[in-house]
Amino acid sequence: MTEEALLQGCLQNDPIAQKALYQRYSSRMLSVCYRFAHNREDAEDMLQEGFIKVFSQIHTFRSQGAFEGWVRRIMVHTCINHLKRNKKFNESVDIIHASGLQTREETIPSIVQAKQIVECIRLLPIGYRTVLNLYAIEGYSHKEIAAVLDIEESTSRSQYTRARQMLEEILVKRKIMQKPQEKLPLLAAFGR
Repeated sequence: MTEEALLQGCLQNDPIAQKALYQRYSSRMLSVCYRFAHNREDAEDMLQEGFIKVFSQIHTFRSQGAFEGWVRRIMVHTCINHLKRNKKFNESVDIIHASGLQTREETIPSIVQAKQIVECIRLLPIGYRTVLNLYAIEGYSHKEIAAVLDIEESTSRSQYTRARQMLEEILVKRKIMQKPQEKLPLLAAFGR
């Protein structure tokens, strides 16, 4: 089915189209959820909740951008709302899902290195990790982050700076990076 046919089917609440849409995007969106989740179950809950929102709000999609981007934005907001609601800050996650990490950097040295970096990001305090994910990976501005998280724009900037510094220290300690001044290609995406 084409994306247009899927959208039309979902607009008519066709279960076959809904299932096909879910199958097309669920693995990529699960990767998004894992970056925010505390564990596998939370990521799956976020994914399900996100798709419920996708299906209930699909009539608002105006084809002014990529549909996948629209779905991704809903997933990110769902993850943030889930974190706000539950306020559980357990830092464990299944790192095998790091392969779904997408950044602005086109060249990632290796999937092993990407997994190591995601593992290190998971060690950051939840506030730092959330701002880093939103700014460096999802492409939100500090103004947008401030609005979404109900914080000051300056708080977003300082949390991002601290997250980046702390991440560099962790990467040096784990010998993924030689020294903080050395930039791995993936970290260059965080250098905005």
